[in-house]
Amino acid sequence: MAYGRGHTDLMWRTALRCNGGACVKVAASGPEVFIADSKTPDGPVLSYTQAEWQEFVTSIKKGEFDDLIK
Repeated sequence: MAYGRGHTDLMWRTALRCNGGACVKVAASGPEVFIADSKTPDGPVLSYTQAEWQEFVTSIKKGEFDDLIK
C-alpha cells in the first residue's frame, strides 16, 4: 500500500448506492488500484497492486469481513 496525490486523470467510480454521502471511490490505472474518500477530494489516495485488490475483493465476497457490519 502506498499513499499518493495528484491523481486527477483517473476515472473514479463509486458504488451505485452512494447518494452523495460518505463513500469510497475507486479507480484503476495500469497495475494499480487507487482508493480515496469521495467527500475529501484533496485527501489521501491509497494505492494497491491488482493482486492485493483482487485478494481484498475475494475476501469480501467470501464474507470474511461480515463481522464488521453492525
